[in-house]
Amino acid sequence: MRAVILAGGKGKRLTPYTTIFPKPLMPIDDIPIIEIIVKQLRHYGITDITIAVGHLGELIMAFLGNGEKYKVKISYSKENEPLGTAGPLSLIKGLDETFMVLNGDLLTTLDYLKLIKYHKLNSPLVTVGTYNREYKIELGVLKVTENGEIKNYIEKPINKYQVSMGIYIFEPAVLKYISKDKKMDFPELIKTLISNKEKVISYPCKDFWLDIGMPQDYEAAIKEFKKNKNLFIKEV
Repeated sequence: MRAVILAGGKGKRLTPYTTIFPKPLMPIDDIPIIEIIVKQLRHYGITDITIAVGHLGELIMAFLGNGEKYKVKISYSKENEPLGTAGPLSLIKGLDETFMVLNGDLLTTLDYLKLIKYHKLNSPLVTVGTYNREYKIELGVLKVTENGEIKNYIEKPINKYQVSMGIYIFEPAVLKYISKDKKMDFPELIKTLISNKEKVISYPCKDFWLDIGMPQDYEAAIKEFKKNKNLFIKEV
């Protein structure tokens, strides 16, 4: 299976680090996050990798090269203008079989083969890797009527959400919904598919996962990586 790693974003939430450094090259301990991802893909037998680059993409290309040192084949697709998260797929040629798409800034212990097997078993157009995330509001939350009457008071509630992991399995037919050279993000794409009665399913992940886009999550990822390095690093 071919994998597309999205590595073109500016990583504004990690400023100032990403002003001169692309987010996929941010180190987890002493290893760039995108290198960890490439090694994980290779471990699961995914050796045909295309990296969609944009902001400071030359640094990523110089670091990873053609993938030979990782025993994979790496090609690159460069966007001249920001195309969002889904838009870059319109520039990549040869996506004519089932393929994987994943963000270049995530740390996970997900078994990619289980995800692929789940997708093939259920035969959707798209499978979205999802994760159960809890968010605690550090304030007292009031339930108030229109006339100002307080009906409830909840101290520091915890809300639970199923969030996208930034890992997807796509069938080639999804590309007809993505216009070339037009900006499009995955939420818009998924909503378009749903409105067109296409089958889109969730793969609930129970493994470790973190998107390193926020400073606190980046720090948490480093801490978890140091504690369980053998779970993340798949040597080639």
